[in-house]
Amino acid sequence: MRQAKFRIGEVVRHKHFPFRGVVFDVDPVFDNTEEWWLSIPEEIRPHKDQPFYHLLAENAESEYVAYVSEQNLEHDPSDEPVRHPKVNEALSADGSGGWRVRPGLVN
Repeated sequence: MRQAKFRIGEVVRHKHFPFRGVVFDVDPVFDNTEEWWLSIPEEIRPHKDQPFYHLLAENAESEYVAYVSEQNLEHDPSDEPVRHPKVNEALSADGSGGWRVRPGLVN
């Protein structure tokens, strides 16, 4: 198992699809269904033995929750505000352009 590259509260974007999001949880290795994994196009299907990130995600049309492998993410350098409505419920600004989990929500 390797250490996660992105931290909770970090804004990231997908390398292959036009969406970005804020990390709100990290699984050290794949923890979803085989059906979900097989639904990913084979040419970008991730390895299971890497961190997977739960994101409060957004694209041009909507906001949603996404589950993305580390190999398919990169830091989002845009500095654009995140508009996902759940961000302010789960996270608070950390003063450095990132976010942290609100007290009481950490287990």
